[in-house]
Amino acid sequence: LVQAELRRSGFEELLSSGIVITGGSAGMQGMVELGEEVFHMPVRMGWPRYEGGLADVMRNPRYATCMGLLIAGLEARGRDAPKLSGNNFKDIFERMKSWFKGNF
Repeated sequence: LVQAELRRSGFEELLSSGIVITGGSAGMQGMVELGEEVFHMPVRMGWPRYEGGLADVMRNPRYATCMGLLIAGLEARGRDAPKLSGNNFKDIFERMKSWFKGNF
């Protein structure tokens, strides 16, 4: 499906450096190799660049899209991503976790 959409949209030609996969499924064994076989181009797993609190937890492909969207949203508002201390980030992370548990 992804390959068909890339071709239909014309973006396939723009992927000269390859594809970056993110999300929970990116960490599945053999996913990078499968992507290379399907797309016939380099595929790599995307990892968030994060140095704040809970870095050992947040440096995981499953959070790459979420972290990227949060940072892009902050930058779109004209601010740099804040430097959160471990305690502040932990509080935010716990609130997000509670929200997800309550809604899914």
